[in-house]
Amino acid sequence: MKTYKSKVDWWLVIIILAVFGYPIVDGILSKEYILSIVFSGILLLFYFLASMLRYKIDGEKLKIGYTSIDIKTIRKIYATRNPLSAPALSINRIAIVYNKFDEVLISPKDREDFIQELLKVNPDIIVEV
Repeated sequence: MKTYKSKVDWWLVIIILAVFGYPIVDGILSKEYILSIVFSGILLLFYFLASMLRYKIDGEKLKIGYTSIDIKTIRKIYATRNPLSAPALSINRIAIVYNKFDEVLISPKDREDFIQELLKVNPDIIVEV
């Protein structure tokens, strides 16, 4: 089994820190510690979820979170910067088209190695990266 972490955009980290950091600092300065505690908890939850985001290639299965995709059903992989909600922490993504009409957007840190591992299992995948 091979595991790949998600690529993380620096600007996304700054936005999340700004959005959740401001109420933390404001809560401390205004002595509303409950506000700081709640937003610190939310920030820790974001960190925990982001650190757990991984893509696993286990035999003939690609596991993304709780989703399992049969690599033999993958038809195409292409580069995209689509900002739609996806299990990806970067806007620099790849789209994986599988089955007949299914698609998932991900952002593996080591994109080239990830694609090569998929091609070892299914050499018929069309790659447009």
